[in-house]
Amino acid sequence: MKPDLLLLCPLFPATMTQLDAAYTVHRYYEADDKEAFVKGLADRVTATATAGHHGMSVELMRKFPKLKIVSCFGVGVDGIDVPAARQLGIAVTNTPDVLTECVADNALALVLATMRRTVFNDRFVRAGHWLKGNAPLADKVSGTSMGIIGLGRIGKAIAKRAEAFGMMIAYHSRNQQSGVTYRYYDKPLELARNVKVLVVACPGGKETENIVSSDVIAALGKDGYLVNVSRGTTIDEPALVDALANGRIAGAGLDVFVAEPKVPEALFKLDNVVLQPHVSSGTHWTRAAMGQLVVDNLAAYFAGKPLLTQV
Repeated sequence: MKPDLLLLCPLFPATMTQLDAAYTVHRYYEADDKEAFVKGLADRVTATATAGHHGMSVELMRKFPKLKIVSCFGVGVDGIDVPAARQLGIAVTNTPDVLTECVADNALALVLATMRRTVFNDRFVRAGHWLKGNAPLADKVSGTSMGIIGLGRIGKAIAKRAEAFGMMIAYHSRNQQSGVTYRYYDKPLELARNVKVLVVACPGGKETENIVSSDVIAALGKDGYLVNVSRGTTIDEPALVDALANGRIAGAGLDVFVAEPKVPEALFKLDNVVLQPHVSSGTHWTRAAMGQLVVDNLAAYFAGKPLLTQV
């Protein structure tokens, strides 16, 4: 018989096909009566799969006393209380590395699209405005300064791409990194004061909530740009919307939002913002690779082998 697997939310279709082939998959998100659903599986389920944006609450973990692994589709696990899971004897795995390059690609795409006003200019041409006169000038990207909040795998990949544009790079992380020559700032506020474009690439969670505060946004200033490919919670979103609407910041490229998929409607009216629906890892190759890590971690668990990417 196939082992039981609790699936908390839909995943990449090819991943779900593999899971259905290997396990008896119980779809929590499809259950109308979730309390009854959980009671019927409580003594059977030892493994679950979820996505980073969905996570798994400690309360739900406790309802499955035999649970031993949460396999997460995504590098961010801020939706899972990992220390609490450890105390319950539950391993948590994620999908690092395989999404690094595509997230970094999208970060640079947002820098270019925002500073060079790519999306605005596309609309400008489509609306026939070019027939009436030239578009407003944009900002230069090459040779300017970039600050990165979070110099982990993704932050380093963004920096590598920025170097190709001759950008001067500085960063803020929990600790100063060895093996890099970029200037380090121990406070995001000081970083923002000294760069033209600020890219947020740190993990989400309580430690980084509103790390880009209203003061950091003010320090970036009316000529500065903000790009976020981390989590919506890392930015004081109301302060950012207000600064964008009132010209206290030049522009922003945003892939993530606090209450996504709900986006502040005030942003829809602004020409200095490029909006994305949380798709930095949204390529066929990357999503397939992420899903394969979910599958491989579960397979390792059921085979009694070491987990590939335990958090």
